[in-house]
Amino acid sequence: MYKFKGKEYPCCASLTMGLIGGKWKTVILFYLRNTTLRYNELRKKMPTVTERTLSLQLKALEEDGIINRKVYTSKPPLKVEYSLTALGKTLIPVVQSIADWGVYTVKENEAIATKV
Repeated sequence: MYKFKGKEYPCCASLTMGLIGGKWKTVILFYLRNTTLRYNELRKKMPTVTERTLSLQLKALEEDGIINRKVYTSKPPLKVEYSLTALGKTLIPVVQSIADWGVYTVKENEAIATKV
């Protein structure tokens, strides 16, 4: 049994998927892997996600210590930026492998479709 932030997971893989699983968390991490982005920049990169879902996923990633949320209040309008924490940066190879596998799978399926 693995414990992380008060939650229990039956194995290490379920812990990882508990933190980054779901439709949007990995997408968020993919876009933050090389840069810091503002909320609206993330929203533009993911046009099919609802604002509520994006906000909830960002909040969950922040609570788990995967991303950092920085609010600039010095002058209006309010500016909020998101970046990976040190823990979040350790997920870059995992997220990149997931992305690479997706590209590979699409290419393989295209090759199979053309052979038929």
